[in-house]
Amino acid sequence: MLSLKLPQGRSRLSLAGRVMLLVGLTLALSFLLLGTVIDHLMRQHFARQDASELAVVAESVRSILAQQPPEAEPARLQAALQRAVVGHHGVYFALYSRTDHPLYLAQGPDLDPLLRTQVQSRLDPELLQPWQAQGHSYRGIALSSTLSDGQEVKLLLAGKMDFHLQFIAKFRQTLWLIMACAWLLTMISARLAITWGHRPLLLLSRQIRNISADRLDIRLQPERVPAELKELVVAFNAMITQVESGFRRLTHFSADIAHELRTPLTNLATQTQVALSQSRSNDEYREILYSGLEEYERLTKMVGDMLWLAKTDNGLIVPNLTRLTLQTEILALFDYFEPWAEEAGVQLTLAGQASLQGDRDMLRRALSNLLANAIKYSQAHTRISVTLEQGPALVGIRITNQGAPLTQAQLARLFDRFYRADPARPGSGDSSGLGLAIVKSIMEVHKGSISVDSHQGLTCFSLSLPRASVTASLYKCANVQYPG
Repeated sequence: MLSLKLPQGRSRLSLAGRVMLLVGLTLALSFLLLGTVIDHLMRQHFARQDASELAVVAESVRSILAQQPPEAEPARLQAALQRAVVGHHGVYFALYSRTDHPLYLAQGPDLDPLLRTQVQSRLDPELLQPWQAQGHSYRGIALSSTLSDGQEVKLLLAGKMDFHLQFIAKFRQTLWLIMACAWLLTMISARLAITWGHRPLLLLSRQIRNISADRLDIRLQPERVPAELKELVVAFNAMITQVESGFRRLTHFSADIAHELRTPLTNLATQTQVALSQSRSNDEYREILYSGLEEYERLTKMVGDMLWLAKTDNGLIVPNLTRLTLQTEILALFDYFEPWAEEAGVQLTLAGQASLQGDRDMLRRALSNLLANAIKYSQAHTRISVTLEQGPALVGIRITNQGAPLTQAQLARLFDRFYRADPARPGSGDSSGLGLAIVKSIMEVHKGSISVDSHQGLTCFSLSLPRASVTASLYKCANVQYPG
């Protein structure tokens, strides 16, 4: 029995587990990316906000410096500069000369860390330098500026970041908590969705579990499953139909073969018992042996036919393809069957011509079985007609005889093994019921096909064979007319 095994060491995680793992990892990575982007944007927003406020203070300081005359008193300049930060809470500035000599120091944190940074010509949020002092966080920038007399100075600007950092920390904590809750809620929803989505599969599994060898008539209902499973259910029903058909044929075949083998074995046992019941003459013993020999030959032929059919079922028979002229082969068979046909009062006729690539022995066996079958069941003083038709890719052979009509039920089982259309018909007792099954197998080996039709006492066997390819379709026995 064929079985598929996972490689050693590979995890056998369930489908639900795989989906949950994929959803969980995807959500975690998505939330991580989203949180990182939001945190970055939040920091950029506050940096631009701080830079904007520092720019207002810088513009105010520069305006004051430009308006003050060079000879202005230091006290007056100090008072004017103090008004520059009015209304700007947490913003500080200082003025230093190019040699880092303090010119103005406002009350607030020590801005000396900015002296060690590069002096910038413009105030950009990305140029702000952060630092910490006395438990507080600041960020600022060193800008170049000029006094009214043209002297260049350093303008140090800084803003306190404590409120922003507290807000960002609180926002970050809330954001990650919300994302964790959203992740957990999504995973629970995904689990419920998977369980609900797999419910039709569980129901199908329970229904399939109820199917057994004595309940092969059970079929799944495609209309009661989701659209994604309809094709699976239809395919499963088709498979069960084939299994049921094969199981039924196997059951019939086992019963038929037991019956077929019992008859000759019973005859042999009976003849042997009769022979041993009393002393007999040599001629009588010779007659009993000849009778037993006939039964042995019948058994041998039956076993040989069964073995040949078993080989064809398993693809062990390979045809030996040669170029054949069918009219020549059929005329040779006519010569063989002519004495039997004359005895039965039947005439053999051939019309048409055709050639193909095929196995001579197999095709002769198939045609012999069909001709023998036709002669056996034809009415006296009738004609058996063999018609050949050759197409571009196919060759058709029709064998028509006149006899007792066959019903549709009989036609449906005519190619079954050990089946006899009517055991009471003359000649049925001499047949094992394997001849037509062998013909069908030979057609399948040649990638051909066979059909049968019976109408108004005319029975027509139609064979269709590829000339040199594997494509074949039936030449139907439509509008069959009895020749003559």
